[in-house]
Amino acid sequence: MAKKKDAAVAEAEDFELPDDYTPSGDDWFGDQPVKKAKHFWPSAKRLFGLLAPEKWLFSLVVVLVVGSVVLMVIAPKVLGQAMDVIFSGIMGAQLPKGVPLDQIIAGMREQGQGQYADVLAGANVVPGEGIDFGLLGSLILTVLALYLVASFLMWWQGYLLNRLVMRIVFTLRQDIEEKINRLPLSYFDGRQRGDVLSRVTNDVDNIQQALQQAFSQLVQSVLTIIGITIMMFVVSWQLALIALVALPLSGVIVGIVGVRAQKRFVAQWKNTGDLNGHIEESFTGHEIVRVFNRDAEMIEEFDRRNERLFEASFKAQALSGSMMPAMQFVQYFTYVLIAVVGALRVTAGQMTLGDVTAFIQYSREFSQPIGQMAGMANMLQSGIASAERTFELLDAEEQDPESAVAELPEPSDGHVEFAHVSFSYDAAQPLIEDLSLEVHPGQTVAIVGPTGAGKTTLVNLIMRFYELNEGRILIDGVDITELSRAELRGHVGMVLQDAWLFGGTIRENIRYGRLDATDDEVVEAAQATMVDRFVRQLPDGYDTVIDENGSALSAGERQLLTIARAFIADPSLLILDEATSSVDTRTEVLVQQAMHALRADRTSFVIAHRLSTVRDADTILMMEDGRIVEQGSHEELLARQGAYHALYQAQFAGVSDEAEEEEVETAAVAAGELPDEEPREVG
Repeated sequence: MAKKKDAAVAEAEDFELPDDYTPSGDDWFGDQPVKKAKHFWPSAKRLFGLLAPEKWLFSLVVVLVVGSVVLMVIAPKVLGQAMDVIFSGIMGAQLPKGVPLDQIIAGMREQGQGQYADVLAGANVVPGEGIDFGLLGSLILTVLALYLVASFLMWWQGYLLNRLVMRIVFTLRQDIEEKINRLPLSYFDGRQRGDVLSRVTNDVDNIQQALQQAFSQLVQSVLTIIGITIMMFVVSWQLALIALVALPLSGVIVGIVGVRAQKRFVAQWKNTGDLNGHIEESFTGHEIVRVFNRDAEMIEEFDRRNERLFEASFKAQALSGSMMPAMQFVQYFTYVLIAVVGALRVTAGQMTLGDVTAFIQYSREFSQPIGQMAGMANMLQSGIASAERTFELLDAEEQDPESAVAELPEPSDGHVEFAHVSFSYDAAQPLIEDLSLEVHPGQTVAIVGPTGAGKTTLVNLIMRFYELNEGRILIDGVDITELSRAELRGHVGMVLQDAWLFGGTIRENIRYGRLDATDDEVVEAAQATMVDRFVRQLPDGYDTVIDENGSALSAGERQLLTIARAFIADPSLLILDEATSSVDTRTEVLVQQAMHALRADRTSFVIAHRLSTVRDADTILMMEDGRIVEQGSHEELLARQGAYHALYQAQFAGVSDEAEEEEVETAAVAAGELPDEEPREVG
């Protein structure tokens, strides 16, 4: 990058962990903590422990690998015997037929050809006879058959291993999905959604790749090394000792480089999560970015995080990639030693040419799995780093376990009681303290107050999004902690400030409130909540496809859809959280009418900053600092001249006559039919 790196990037570039670093507790990377209670080996052990449910299939895979390795290890020995047949035949054809070999060897020694005599003594030579092509052909066919069967077994184990790994990853994704649904909202409050998504997607994909490729190669390589080591000692223990020099040298390389690379991979995946989090924020909030003209700042922040990821990835890959050249040098070094010593032993008559040929083949095959292990270290280390992040998610503290022993009647009356409720997000900063409140069935309770007063927190406690510190919340006399969360939330409908829709048709989005609703019930819900008015003007009506952001619809239309979704669920208890805050005045009247239909005959909690939306509430709660400072009807609270009156005056003081006329006109338009409009395209 041409632009000068700032301090944050420079700090990321210089990021290094001490060589004697031992991860434990909460370590900080960047601006968020990374839990590193696990080392490489504990995480690897836990990762491979996922194979336990598939132990029988895994055992079959191992048996196939063993069989393949055994056949491939035997093949060079048989090939060496074929070389001996050729070599012995060529030398035998040059010797006089019928003369004993011992006599020929003795004569050569007398003539000073002791080295040639040693070679003949070490070979299975028949004087006067050439190459035994029958034996040679059978040996070659045997070698081909060994390699063919070994290849088939390797293909079979690869097929089964892929099936096994896909089952494990399938189960892992299920566990993560179930875990996310068991996590409290507080877990997500302090984390970027992009980082969580990165753990669920990128990290799991990386684990799958590590298991599919690195694990298969490692098992085969380890078994190959063991088998070849045995065969090398069978052929020549002297050359075997030379070949084994590669093991300690390789261990030193992996120990020095691998440990350092693992630390860099942890930083790499941490920075990947940070970058994904920023991208997710940029895309979901791109309108706000454009409104405040912060494109340059967002790009600059992206560059900073991307630079950190680049530096961490480069160091991790550079360190891990350096292992392969180092391992290759070890291979070449041992290969030279074996070739020289082997040639000397052949000329001394201590080994046959076929044995040396087989041993050289073994040495090459011995070095190959060591090189493969070094090459797979990159992928394996990256996979273990991803496993640490995934296990951190799976080990996160869950919401309190269910202790459901009660059920609410169908339908529930909707009688709600707060009894000495206390709650705080942070123990050092109390929010709601000793709050008591009773709401009778069918009442509409409006909750108003300044930002941070605890309005949304109050209704979140009803939904058990958070657990109480003290006190109880009862619905129809039943403590909500005695209800399962599914049972509780099945009786509660909620319309949020952000109108979140799902990709699909409008009909499917409404039916999301009750999946077994008929098409007629969907239309009835849409008509009751003013949705039918604009849906019928769309080209495809209720079958119009919208994206998850509902970008083809206006803010008011999206909000009406969420109200219809809550309406069709037919809840006993209704929560409306700033449902009109993002719509204009004209649309607000429509939304209010839809909410009025939704609130009919059910207990409702309405959170609003606009006091015009809560005038008809049975009870208005004025909250400040987690406390209910005033309670009563709109007229009663205005008459008290207290906090509610001050808030009302702050909102409506100075309202112009034109604004009042516009509000009256808007209400009149909303009370009648909307003017006909041309069909719209949605895409």
